[in-house]
Order: sequence, then C-alpha cells, then structure tokens
Amino acid sequence: MQAKPEYRDRDATEVTVLDALVDRHEEGMTVFELRSGTDLDIDSIEAALGDLKEANLIRVEEETGRARIYPDDRVVPDPGEAAETERSFVDRMLERLPL
Repeated sequence: MQAKPEYRDRDATEVTVLDALVDRHEEGMTVFELRSGTDLDIDSIEAALGDLKEANLIRVEEETGRARIYPDDRVVPDPGEAAETERSFVDRMLERLPL
C-alpha cells in the first residue's frame, strides 16, 4: 500500500519510508524493520524520519522498551482509495472502454 498521493511529493527517501510505514500502519515498525524493509542506509532513514516527524506525518510510540513508528492517520489511504491507486493503467483504461 502506498501513502496518499498528496503526501508523495516529498524526497524519494521520505516517500519510501512513508510507504513502508503505511504498509504496516497497524503494527508500526522499528528503525531496524525499516532498514531491512527498504534497502536504505540507516543515516538516510534517520534523516527521513526527522523530516517526517517535523512535518507531523509520523508518530513514535514507546512500547516495551522499543520505539515503534507509525504513519499519521491522514497519510494512510482508505481501503477503497488504496485499491483505486493500485489498479494498473490498463485496468483503468479497460473500465472506460465500452465492451
């Protein structure tokens, strides 16, 4: 799942981090989970997290001695909206053609 389109006009690293967090928005992620799930180096992740936190697009919660990172609710698309954005170009064109 991807972050809502209005939040995708950011730095590519920030968008990658946001997408990973949105994909696991219910359980959140640790920095190490982000590292293994994004192929980004730790310095890039930390910089992106700082910028996203400053923009209030993520929140950090301390759980059992671990910091878990969650995307802000406004970044997570509704289930119907997510399906709409994940459809391929061909699927959208086929819907418009009278068959």
